[in-house]
Amino acid sequence: MPNVSQQLIWLFVLAAPVACIAWTVTHEELFGELRDYCVGKSQQSATLYARKFFYLFTCEYCFSHYVAAGAVWLTGFVLLVPGWRGALIGWFTLVWVANIYMSLFGRLRLDIKRERVEITAEERAIGAKSKAQ
Repeated sequence: MPNVSQQLIWLFVLAAPVACIAWTVTHEELFGELRDYCVGKSQQSATLYARKFFYLFTCEYCFSHYVAAGAVWLTGFVLLVPGWRGALIGWFTLVWVANIYMSLFGRLRLDIKRERVEITAEERAIGAKSKAQ
């Protein structure tokens, strides 16, 4: 079993692809049609199970649990203790770190969008002033 510092490196590195996959599926236009379909099914399906199943593909937090479970299974990642207990601790911690990454990414995108809107508004104001003169 790797030492704790190696496990932490694995944790922070492995969280990046988990976050990337979860964000891409639940937010980006590449999967827009699938997401729209799942949103509709999550609101209109007859059974609770179907609604919850389709909701998983619309929520980055929910979906990241499944992506992280796949990552733990594929890599054999464990945290602190060997065996299934370490895999369980690693899984939940991996979800937590991946969601921190997604929150930071979402905030960064929001800040960039706000800056673009502000710049566009300033450019229009300058253009309107120059036309008025």
